[in-house]
Amino acid sequence: MKTIDCRKMACPAPVVTTKRALEEAGRETIQVLLDEGAPRENVTRFATNRGYIVAETAVKGGFALTISSAGATPAQPVVEKAKAGKTVMLLGTDQLGEGPEELGRLLMKNFIITLLDVAELPDRMLFVNTGVHLTTEGSEVLEALDTLGNRGVEVMSCGICLDFFGKKDKLRAGVVTNMFTIAESMLQAGLVIKL
Repeated sequence: MKTIDCRKMACPAPVVTTKRALEEAGRETIQVLLDEGAPRENVTRFATNRGYIVAETAVKGGFALTISSAGATPAQPVVEKAKAGKTVMLLGTDQLGEGPEELGRLLMKNFIITLLDVAELPDRMLFVNTGVHLTTEGSEVLEALDTLGNRGVEVMSCGICLDFFGKKDKLRAGVVTNMFTIAESMLQAGLVIKL
């Protein structure tokens, strides 16, 4: 049985590391070492929601979760779309949620990097207003956005917004777009996710 030590890892690393380990293990049982609290709860929920059996044991410095498929094929998460059409993600800011700016930027960074490990990606990501800071020089998510682009996600930044912030020549991920394309993309989409 393979053991993975996820103690002292920041969110979402324990879940992502566990997901990758389960994919590599196939039907083999794995053990995951975790800290008390959110990491333990998040990994347990992730595994059980996908059909795995989770047994928990207290160990020095946290918990050990033994995760097995018990001969069953683990269920895959199902994402239902409202109607046929593309999934468009509108990022109108470089922060996720309301609250301290530093936390909001950290959450957005983690969200975009986590997209690399989800089963279903958006078809198009539209960056407007301060969201264009994520696609320009100095952004901490440029590599993740390039990888998403290589996986077929269209990464597009509002030209007016880039001009407003003086960053059109600093665009490093995706392409420049215009308001017509943004409006058309949203109106023709099967699902629009606004962040």
